[in-house]
Amino acid sequence: MLTQEGRASLSEISDWNRLKLELNQLPPVDVGDFIVDLPPERRAIAFRLLNKDQATDVFEYLPPEVREDLIGLLHAAQVRHLIEDMRPDDRAELFDELPAGVVRRLIQNLSPEERQATATILGYPEGTAGRIMTTEYVRLRQGLTVADALSKIRLNDEDKETIYYAYVTDNNRKLTQVVSLRQLLFSLPNALIGDIASDRVIKVRTEMSQEETAQLMKRYDLLAVPVVDREDRLVGIVTIDDIVDVLEEAATEDIQKLAGGGGDESALSPPSVTIRKRLPWLVLNIGLYIGAASAIAPFQSTIAVVPVLAVIMPILANSSGNVAFQVLSVTVRGLGVGEVTPDDTFRVLRKELLAGIGTAIALGICLALLSLIWAHPEERWVSLVAGLVMVTNICIACTLGTLLPMGLKRINLDPALISGPLLTTTLDTVGFLTFLSLTSLTLKYFF
Repeated sequence: MLTQEGRASLSEISDWNRLKLELNQLPPVDVGDFIVDLPPERRAIAFRLLNKDQATDVFEYLPPEVREDLIGLLHAAQVRHLIEDMRPDDRAELFDELPAGVVRRLIQNLSPEERQATATILGYPEGTAGRIMTTEYVRLRQGLTVADALSKIRLNDEDKETIYYAYVTDNNRKLTQVVSLRQLLFSLPNALIGDIASDRVIKVRTEMSQEETAQLMKRYDLLAVPVVDREDRLVGIVTIDDIVDVLEEAATEDIQKLAGGGGDESALSPPSVTIRKRLPWLVLNIGLYIGAASAIAPFQSTIAVVPVLAVIMPILANSSGNVAFQVLSVTVRGLGVGEVTPDDTFRVLRKELLAGIGTAIALGICLALLSLIWAHPEERWVSLVAGLVMVTNICIACTLGTLLPMGLKRINLDPALISGPLLTTTLDTVGFLTFLSLTSLTLKYFF
């Protein structure tokens, strides 16, 4: 890994030949980080120092905005070579991020084969396995011997994205078997592929979601999974490196949505992007809290009579909100990794309520004791109301934190749409209204 000191040392090199030597010896991902840290006017200069293969690899690691800038700064011939040498899935991902006019110009410069491969991937909907698959895979015909298969791989498949698996198809390209490179290497040369290959092929459809594809590969520890169309014809493979990106993006999006963020903001995003992603949620949060404030407003006279209520209410709101966020996070994570499904709703709810009741009783006792300490002697009856409301609100928090994401998943919506701020403000409103209503009724009928 290129350290900060290493980047600084590279930046201080004034001899272009020496810098060229250093950059071409580094791993592509480290060179990409170095180029990103350079001032915009120096990025193209540093990139031109890379040899052809290194430039292609580095280009795939650069952020979208840097790649777009380089396309505008590099010579047309160099851009054409870069785009042509990219893998089809990486090229399709790049085209998704570029303006339509730039994409049309770049596609026209591709060879017919690469243009067809890219168009095939771009033809599938975003978020599906077809959109992240690569059309570079090892395909073997039925009837080949092991020797023929290895010879074919050596001669024709050197540039394929992965050779760990080879896929056996019939004359209509229908996927029939899969064989690993290990099986090929340790089988007799004259053995038939059909005899050593496995008929148990784990595959996905082009329209399967990327998250489901990731779960399937994780479940079966696959380095790659074949992708077939509706006629079972092999059209591509999804490799583990793309799945790692899918899982990272999904986890990041879920975390940011749960926190009330935009879902695709990075730590180094420009301030304008940060404001655009966060501000709408924050304004919405203010709107939601108007409901909580409106629940308090009619009880101002009650608070004036029992001032300790103003001290107790923030603890009540904070505790139930934290419990709700904990339950929501666990449920969304369980749905995201396939640990649970909507069919497990009542099992999960039962478990959360049992845990929630124990938590609620403990927190209710804590709040009641604090109320006894803070309240004047004539107000200590409030501790019973506070403890009761705490227990009730936490049970509601456990229920909503489980049922809301499960319900969204059942109707095929993203469970992370139930953000933490949305749930906590709802609970605050319910808690304040319940607490102040019970306190007012107690004052009216018993004092």
